[in-house]
Amino acid sequence: MRRVGRGTAVLLCAGGALALAGCEEKNTYVAPPPPTVTVAPVLQQPVQRYLELTGNTASINTVDLNARVQGFLTDIKYQDGQLVKKGTVLFVIEQDQYKADVAQAQAVLAANQALQVQAEAEYNRQNQLAKQDFASQATLDQARAKRDQAVANVQNAQASLDIAKINLSYTEVAAPFDGVVTAHLQDIGALVGYGSPTKLATIVEVSPIYVWFSLSENQVLNIKDALAKQGRTIRSVTENMTDIPVEIGLQTETGFPHKGKLDYISPQVDPGTGTLTVRAIFDNKDLALLPGLFARVRLPLGPAEPAILVNDNAIGTNQTGAYVLTVGKDNVVSQMQVQMGQLQDKGLRALNGGLNAGEQVVINGLQRAIPGSKVSPQAGTMGQVPAPRAPIAVTVPAPAGTPAPAGQKN
Repeated sequence: MRRVGRGTAVLLCAGGALALAGCEEKNTYVAPPPPTVTVAPVLQQPVQRYLELTGNTASINTVDLNARVQGFLTDIKYQDGQLVKKGTVLFVIEQDQYKADVAQAQAVLAANQALQVQAEAEYNRQNQLAKQDFASQATLDQARAKRDQAVANVQNAQASLDIAKINLSYTEVAAPFDGVVTAHLQDIGALVGYGSPTKLATIVEVSPIYVWFSLSENQVLNIKDALAKQGRTIRSVTENMTDIPVEIGLQTETGFPHKGKLDYISPQVDPGTGTLTVRAIFDNKDLALLPGLFARVRLPLGPAEPAILVNDNAIGTNQTGAYVLTVGKDNVVSQMQVQMGQLQDKGLRALNGGLNAGEQVVINGLQRAIPGSKVSPQAGTMGQVPAPRAPIAVTVPAPAGTPAPAGQKN
C-alpha cells in the first residue's frame, strides 16, 4: 500500500470537518415574492344606455314597370342594375300608330273648332235678326242648338286628343323615382301590353332606406315604465320620433356605423306575435345599405346616466355569474360579483352593479391573481389594452448528423 502524505491527511481532515459543520445547519423555506399584476381604478362617467335589437333593411318604394299600351318593344335605354334618376326613359314601345292617333285627333279637333266658329256666327246673326223681328224664335233656337252642339263636339275632340297623347306617352316607360332598375324581363321585339299590362322590370328606391325591427311586449312595458318616470308616454314619443336617433350595423361591421332617425311606431302590439313594429329611416347616400339585409339595431334609452366602467377583458365568469378581481389596500385579491351592462368604446364594459368608485381592478395578470392571496400591483390605465409580450425565441437542436448551414461551424 501507498502511504498517504502528511499534507494530504490534513486536507482530508479539514474537508471532513466542513462537511460535518454543513450537515449541522438547518434548511429554512423562503417564500417566493408575490406575483406582479396590473391594476387600474374603475372609470366613472356618463354612459348612454341602449336597447339592442335585430331588424332588416327594406326599400321605401318598390314598383313594377309595366307596359300599359300594346305594341312591340323597340328600345331598352338602361343597363340592368343601373341607378337611374326620376323621369329617365327606360323602355320604348313602337310609337308610329300612337303618333298617327294624335295627328288624327288633332285634325278632328281642328274641324270641330271650325264648325264651332260657323255655328257661333250663325247664332249671333239670328239673334240680331230676332231682336229686329226679322227671324222667328224657332230659327233662333235652332241656331243656338247648333252652336251648343258645335261646342260639345270641340270638347269631345279635345278629350280624344288628350287620350291619344296619353297613350303616346305610355309608349315611353320612365322611372317614377330615383332608384335601381332590375334586369329587364322582355327583350326588344317582344309584343307587350297585349290584353293586359306586361311587366318589363322593377325599380327599387334605395336612398333613403327603411330598417324594420320589433320590440317584444316586455321591452314595450319596460320602455313605458321608464317614460312614465320622466312624465312621458309612448304617444308623446311618436309625436317627436324624428328626434330619436337610431344606429345600425351589418353582420360584417364593427359597432353601429350607420346613423338614422326613428320614423314609425305601430299604434298597437300584434297579439299574434306579441311584438310592436317599429321603423327607422336612413339617408343611405353612399348606397352602403341594400334592401333585405340583416341589421343589428341600437336604440337609445333616455339620457346618459353615470356608470362604472371596466375593461371587458378583465371580467370573468363562473357558475355564480360575472366577476372581477380587485386589490385592496393590503394588496390582497378579492373576487367581486358584478352585473354586466353594455359594451362601450375602447373595450370598456358598463356595469349595472357590483363595484364602487375607486375600486382597483386587475386588468392584466389575471391568471396570477388568486382570491385571498397577495400580489404586487402595478399601476395601469383602464381602457388601454396591454401590449402583447414579445415572443420568446426557442432554439431547437438539429438532429445528429445534420450538416451545419453554410458559414456556421459545428
